[in-house]
Order: sequence, then C-alpha cells, then structure tokens
Amino acid sequence: MPIPTQPKYQHLADHYRSAIQASSLLPGQRMPSLREVVRQHTVSLSTAMQVCRLLESEGWLEARPRSGYFVRPAQAAATLPPVNDPPMQRAPDPAQYLGIHAKVSEYLALGRMQRFKTNLSIARCAPELYPAKALQQAAQRSLRLDPEQLVRAAPPQGCLEFREVLALRALLAGMRLSASDIQVTNGCTEALNLALRAVAQPGDTIAVESPTFYGLLQTLESLGLKALEIPTSPRSGISVDAVELALRNTPGIKAVVVVSYLQNPTGSIMPSAHKQALLRLCQQHDVALIEDDTYSALVDDSVLRMEPLRAIKSWDDSGHVVYCASLHKCLAPGLRLGWISAGRWQARVEMLKFAASRSNERLAQRAAASFIGSPAYDRYLRHLRATLATQRTQTAQAVATYFPPGTRLTVPRGGLSLWIELPHGLSATALFHAALAENTVIAPGTIFTNSNRFESHLRVNCGWPFTPEVDRAFARLGELVGELAKTR
Repeated sequence: MPIPTQPKYQHLADHYRSAIQASSLLPGQRMPSLREVVRQHTVSLSTAMQVCRLLESEGWLEARPRSGYFVRPAQAAATLPPVNDPPMQRAPDPAQYLGIHAKVSEYLALGRMQRFKTNLSIARCAPELYPAKALQQAAQRSLRLDPEQLVRAAPPQGCLEFREVLALRALLAGMRLSASDIQVTNGCTEALNLALRAVAQPGDTIAVESPTFYGLLQTLESLGLKALEIPTSPRSGISVDAVELALRNTPGIKAVVVVSYLQNPTGSIMPSAHKQALLRLCQQHDVALIEDDTYSALVDDSVLRMEPLRAIKSWDDSGHVVYCASLHKCLAPGLRLGWISAGRWQARVEMLKFAASRSNERLAQRAAASFIGSPAYDRYLRHLRATLATQRTQTAQAVATYFPPGTRLTVPRGGLSLWIELPHGLSATALFHAALAENTVIAPGTIFTNSNRFESHLRVNCGWPFTPEVDRAFARLGELVGELAKTR
C-alpha cells in the first residue's frame, strides 16, 4: 500500500520536534517566529502557523501572548522510570476461571454506590470531545432521506453503506476486506463474544495478555472458558516466546486474544515483527488469533508518520485472524457500533449473531457511515489525538509531581490511559479503598488479571480535560500513596 506524501507542515514539525529532543532548542527558549519560519523554509504563513499549533498541541511548545511560541519546560514525567516488564520467558500459570466476574463486579459496584467527584477509572473520552453535532446532523439527514428506516428491520449483516465505509477504512491498516467480509455488532464486546463462541467450546482454553482488560476476563468466564495469562510488556505487548511455550505445552488452547495497538491497560504497541511472528505461531498450531483493534485510531500522529498502521489481519492469508473493532472509544460510546471480520469462521459468526441479537438498527449505522466517509472524520481524529496527547502529558506530569519516589510510569504513544506502578510494592487495592472514601475512583491492577499479579499497579484515565479538580485529585492520590508507605 503506498504511503501518502507527508504534508509540508508535518515535515517541518518533525524537524523542530527533533531539534527540541536533541536540545538544539532548549526549554524556555523562543521558537523562531512565524516570519522566520516562512523565510527559512519558503512556506506560507498558514503552514508556519500549522507547524506551531501542532507542536503546541503535542506539548512541545507553549504560546505566550504577544511574545510568540516558546519551548515548554522539560516534563518531570520523563524522569520517572518506566513500569517494569514481567518475566517474559516465564511459563504461564495454569489456565483458570476463578471468579473474576465476582471480583470485578465488587469493584464496579463500590464505585457506583459511592458519590464520587472524580472518576479516573474509566477508559473513554469526555462527551464534549466527541463530534455530537456532526453525528446529530448526519442522523437528521438520514431520516429526511429515508423516514421509514425506524420501522423497517435492518439487514442481518449490517447496513451496506456502513460496511462499505468500514472496508474502505480497513485499507489504511493494510487489510483488503469487502463489505461481505464484515458483520456489524453491538460494540467490540459483542464482537469478541461472537469470536470466542465461534472458535471455542465451554472448557476450552484461551490465551490472553496479562494484564488484560477485565471485560474480556468476564466474557471468558461467562462462556465457561479458561483464561491462560501470557506475560505482556508495557512497551512491546504480549511475549511471543511465552505464547510459543504455551502452545507447545498446554493442550486445548483454541485462541490467542491480543490488542496490538495501545493495549488495555498497559498502552503497549506491538512491533510489526512481533505481530507477524505471533501470526505464524497461530497458523502453525492451527489456533485462532483474535485481534481486538479498539484503540488504533487513537495512536499519536507522530507514530503514524513513522510507520503506518498495520493490522495483524493484513498479513493473514489463511483465515486464522478474527478481527474485532468498534467506534466506542474513537467516535461515540452511545452508538454501540462494532464489527467483526472472522476469516474462516465468518459464516458461523453471522449465524451466532443472528441467533443472539439479530441485526443492529439502521440509523446509528447510517449516521456513522455518513460522518466516517467524509473528510471531516480524519480532521476530527487528528484534533482528538492532539487533545489526548496534551491530556496524557498533563496527567503524567501530575503523577511525577505528586507521587512519591519509586513510582514507575509508562506513557503510551496514544490512547486514553496511563499504567502506573506504585513504589515499594504498595497495594493499589488499598489505594482504591482510600481514594473511594474521598470520592475518587481508580482502577486497581488486580481487576486486570485472574492471578495474584499487579497488586501494586493501577490504571488512570486521561480522556477527560485536566481541570484543577483533576489536579487536586492526583495531588491527594499522591498523599494517600505516601500515607500507605508509612503504614508498611
């Protein structure tokens, strides 16, 4: 697939970003003025402004009234060491289904019962960051053109225009899909549920990342499937070596489930070589590879300019990859729109979908198709990614400022969350209860595993604007961590 030509402003932004990273431009130093950028690089004033605004949105520059742009002070977050990798060669624990549903339900219920001021436990954007007006207008246009769509059943596989738009967008990730290869679902949760039901039976074993999204563990338990946890790095994703060891030594593995872009909760991005090696393993052992692509639309633009998106399914020529995705995180949680392309299990997935929930309603699909199929969608995504980059930087800065020495933090290259490791093995479960008593909710690491790992880890949300209230919440969390350390 040809790589699109990089716009001039992005090329210049890369130039100045590299200059800042190399300390050619120092923190606090004035950026060349817009006129100087125009003269030095023979570009328009509009292009020069785009350069500065992009670097400002990414947190590299700050605008000062009547003075121009200046390099922002070095972020304290950069001084925090990254979260430790688990032992990546470790043999996986025995597969299990040990009451994860009850454990997660307890944490969720406690959070809902309490009247909290600040919810740092979720993993989605604030409603105002999503394009509500554009979607509303798209829905209104659709109803004007076809007022009877609310009283007619939608096609079982999903509206054709929506599936055609999804197939076109799939090209950006290297996949060659037709509309007939796509089944529309109620979010990615239903897509994963269908994928697991298609490839496995109760009692079978599914290899999953460790840590992994607690919703997947709940789904596995509800289907009577065993979870085999595979060590996962916050930097490079699931350990391919550990997967190979598991496939050789653990009978009954029917599928491997991975999030290759911005894994939840660690935020890791799998290198292309790892993705291809994992696919080869699954093909050799005739095991399904279920790819959860919920977050790739939120990968930072700076990453995308270096290496275009490439789904694991783009390398699949055998039908072993079951690709699942949704619009829940990147466009609109209220639409509950997802989809699945299941390779050699496609016919079974379509039958299971029809038996379980029939078709999705038309209006949401048509509104989404109208917006996603327009140039406005990519403009919106660029703005969203820039906003999230700023909010992640602000959140990481708060953790570095307020949490005690020994705290570890992995700042991902996109997405909605930060994965934090508390110092000295302190309990994130204890922090959860202490914070909840003060009306703040976090996601402790224990809900992202079926085993006894990640007790000292937590996930916090960066999808909401970093307000003074949020800053105060992190300041208090840091104090609570310090108090826990004194009671050890």
